[in-house]
Amino acid sequence: MQAGAQGLSGPHGGTLVHLAVGPERAVELERSAVRWPARHLTDRQRCDLELLACGAFSPLSTFLGRADHASVCERMRLADGRLWPMPVALDVDEETLRSAQACGHLALRGDDGALLAVLEPREAWRVDPLQEATAVFGTDDTAHPSVDALVHRTEPWYVTGPLEVLPRAVAPPGRDDQDLRFTPAALRRHFTDLGITRVVAFNTRNPMHRAHHELTVRAARETGAHLLVQPVVGPTKPGDIDVPTRVACYRGLMPSYPTGQATLAILPLAMRMGGPREALWHAIIRQNFGASHMIIGRDHAGPGVDSRGRPFYGAYASQELVRRHQDELEVRMVSFPQLGYVEERDTYEPVDQVPPGTRVRTVSGTEVRQRLARGEELPTWFTPPAVAAVLRDRFPPLSAASA
Repeated sequence: MQAGAQGLSGPHGGTLVHLAVGPERAVELERSAVRWPARHLTDRQRCDLELLACGAFSPLSTFLGRADHASVCERMRLADGRLWPMPVALDVDEETLRSAQACGHLALRGDDGALLAVLEPREAWRVDPLQEATAVFGTDDTAHPSVDALVHRTEPWYVTGPLEVLPRAVAPPGRDDQDLRFTPAALRRHFTDLGITRVVAFNTRNPMHRAHHELTVRAARETGAHLLVQPVVGPTKPGDIDVPTRVACYRGLMPSYPTGQATLAILPLAMRMGGPREALWHAIIRQNFGASHMIIGRDHAGPGVDSRGRPFYGAYASQELVRRHQDELEVRMVSFPQLGYVEERDTYEPVDQVPPGTRVRTVSGTEVRQRLARGEELPTWFTPPAVAAVLRDRFPPLSAASA
């Protein structure tokens, strides 16, 4: 653990890293940082910093150093052997790096110029984006969004060192979704205060419809656990529905769960769409938030198809990887096949278990967008009325939009 990191422990998981400095130190850093070179963080870096600072990325206490980065890429472990499948690195241009090394500090700032953190640059090395892409994502095909980002939007140097984070980076002010933002320590306390000892987490980057609701209800019932709906609200896959719309959909869905049996808490994670590795990463993150179980579904965190039209990862590869490392995790995997709507029984059932000849209905994201564009209703068997109302409001028919 880097100098300056503090350990927080609780009944819902292991020790948490906490990097936010106190008010006096924050004032000192603000005054000094006006003289230091700055890196204005990308959306991904901003999310990574927040999750490092609040302990969601425990045991990490700063961006990966060279040895840890190489080990994570090669074997999904930190250099000391602890399981960690996804690189979390800070890339900078050469001019900024040299200036930071000369003065011994690098100010990390948001889009508005506000100081978020200060890094002491102790180690730097040149990036090999194709090598990282192949090792982590299993491909150098830029149809994969994270490969594309590595190849086309990554600065040539990685840098790391001790990190001091201002409180505003952990709790960004002025957000409409502030009531849904929990640090890992706060969410653990929430569960403890409610007397909850078993929590099953559900990850999503899309609006939740009836199949998702049914899946989460079954998971909670089978595990005897409280449900944690924890959607990702950082950068996801290009073309995904915007965050405010998705958050409104989640809020609309929550009353359909029995009172006191589900919690909605958003996660400012920048997804890498890394399939199996990302599923394992999500499990580690959720155990930091106090989950005892996590739902890993079909094609978890899959980026879609490659430039030849083939899936980047197998449909159940994520479940297989998490299962392989189950003994090293505090969170237990809950696996589910894809559910489809069986009209003749008005139920959702695993699509690979229905009798031959049975009609199983599904609606793709593309079809949802087409129906909304044409002003057509979304079927009630597909999505709850509250979610449909949000989508109709946010995506009016093309004829209305052009009027």
